[in-house]
Amino acid sequence: MAEMTFQQAEEKSKVLREELNQYAHEYYVEDKPSVEDYVYDQKYQELVDLETQYPDLITEDSPTQRVGGVILAGFEKVVHETPLYSLNDVFNKEELVAFDERVQKAVGHPVSYCCELKIDGLSISLKYENGRFVQGATRGDGTVGENITENLKTVKSIPLTLPEALSIEVRGECYMPKASFVKLNQKREEEGKEVFANPRNAAAGSLRQLDTRVAASRNLSTFLYTLADFGPLAATTQDDALNEMSRLGFKVNPEHQVYNTIDEVWAYIESYHEKRADLAYDIDGIVIKVNEFSLQDQLGFTVKAPRWAAAYKFPPEEAETTLNDIEWTIGRTGVVTPTAIMTPVRLAGTTVARASLHNSDYIKAKDIRINDVVRIYKAGDIIPEVAQVILDKRPDDSQPYEIPTHCPVCNSELVHLDEEVALRCINPKCPAQIKEGLSHFVSRNAMNIDGLGPRVLAQMFDKGLVTDVAGLYNLDKERLLTLDKIKDKSAENILNAIEASKNNSVERLLFGLGIRHVGAKAAGILAEHFGDLAHIAKASKEEVITLNTLGETIADSLITYFENQEVHELMAELEKYGVNLTYLGVRQSDLEEVDSVFKGKTIVLTGKLTEFTREEAKEQIEQLGGNVTGSVSKKTDVVVAGEDAGSKLTKAQNLGVTVWNESQLVDALKDAQT
Repeated sequence: MAEMTFQQAEEKSKVLREELNQYAHEYYVEDKPSVEDYVYDQKYQELVDLETQYPDLITEDSPTQRVGGVILAGFEKVVHETPLYSLNDVFNKEELVAFDERVQKAVGHPVSYCCELKIDGLSISLKYENGRFVQGATRGDGTVGENITENLKTVKSIPLTLPEALSIEVRGECYMPKASFVKLNQKREEEGKEVFANPRNAAAGSLRQLDTRVAASRNLSTFLYTLADFGPLAATTQDDALNEMSRLGFKVNPEHQVYNTIDEVWAYIESYHEKRADLAYDIDGIVIKVNEFSLQDQLGFTVKAPRWAAAYKFPPEEAETTLNDIEWTIGRTGVVTPTAIMTPVRLAGTTVARASLHNSDYIKAKDIRINDVVRIYKAGDIIPEVAQVILDKRPDDSQPYEIPTHCPVCNSELVHLDEEVALRCINPKCPAQIKEGLSHFVSRNAMNIDGLGPRVLAQMFDKGLVTDVAGLYNLDKERLLTLDKIKDKSAENILNAIEASKNNSVERLLFGLGIRHVGAKAAGILAEHFGDLAHIAKASKEEVITLNTLGETIADSLITYFENQEVHELMAELEKYGVNLTYLGVRQSDLEEVDSVFKGKTIVLTGKLTEFTREEAKEQIEQLGGNVTGSVSKKTDVVVAGEDAGSKLTKAQNLGVTVWNESQLVDALKDAQT
């Protein structure tokens, strides 16, 4: 970074904060990102560098303050000035109609209702003074909660400052998206840790961590739905309040609707019986509120709940079936995972025949046995799990299930490491682990070798054609043709894909090696900083820790991996076969020197391209300083429309965005590269 005066740095950091906070709002609140991740990451790192050089530039609303790092001694108690009431539950249409009749009797006329999805998360209260976020608390018992301000600062959908200097209190739910829940549990299983039962427990556990870095890593989000203290805001209805909160930058659930009759409310409820499984987050019902605040005031509260609201609770989606067997599979890290094999049954719109059992402790705790009748459900509406055994239906001759003591593939003794709940096979030559490692190596985010699915790779290993990832680069057509269902053309395609993968930038290789805790993003950060695999292998713990977002866990794992002599032999073998071991991606310093028509422009690719793949076009544009995104907005500079371009082209035309055909893109790339 070029030397700056303090004043220049102050002006630059202000611009960067505004840009980064806007990008975060678009991504985490509006779900409409205008830039790719790498653009955000580059600007973020630039701000980090400025704040490191000039610590006085750090502000409360800087995105660098969301990463956590504070270790809390405990959570202090917070007394809610306005209690967080619970809601009275209704479970069927008759109870809903009775609620409506009580409301109408009390106010003397029909009312309108605001219907909102009941998010299955952790209730939170956020206080702002003069537009600045000053306190975040849990619901607790409704009167006294816990101060979790530092953890909530890490949740990117919560604004740290408001566009107006308001003193208000808002309330809502902090939740974990379904995709994040699945990813977190998969990671915990790989690490041998206990898994979370559902997204709500995962969100609550994340917010009640004393290490704020844990909360920051969990990808939590929020939906705000109540103005507890309006300040100067002039909302007169719940619908107004939701719109006001959205205007102020809070994330508000877009599915809320206002209805004038209870039949319309019931139709809304029924529609989400069907749609709930398709949502990106977990809901457990619908909240129905009298829309007019004046009527809410008239109706008032009971000791525990408002008279003007009710929560319709969805019935649990469960099914009974018979557990016929337990299958144990070995992942690439050696974790041995049990899966229930069951008589197929319909559950939440799909036929289910397998369910996760997580680990041996889970089986013991629920006393799960072969031939048990079990009740199953979908955790977070996604993953089938065994809720409980129906003991009344257990066969008389039932015997406790014996947990295996040896790997079902290589017969090595299974162990518990570092008090993990998972069983592990620690044999590095275990065929199952090697096959899983090969599948990871060829996957899209790693070396991206098409045509090598798990079955083909398993055949290769079983026939002795490959014993490690380097062996893939020693394959020839003759050997490939010995595999089932591999013909002349498919063999050529596989060899071409293997050959093409040699030219990947080294971060793909680093991720593909399957080093514990080193994901795709960490691999990219390491590759850009150190430049090649040799320097990454020699990096010290201190050098790795200083890099943005990489901590001791990744550093220790990386150093342990490269201390292994077999790894260095593998690196030498890959180099011998011509696999690229250097970073080929775009660096911030390179972008500053680029002068092209693409520099600083936001480009969207749509339709089918014939001259190159979208990924190839994206790479070329980014190397010339452009930014390729997936959605069209007013901030889009150019939409490149290939064959059969659809809605993105239409939207671009409606917004007046410049549209190129593929020939114009090709010409612009040629001009920029000459």
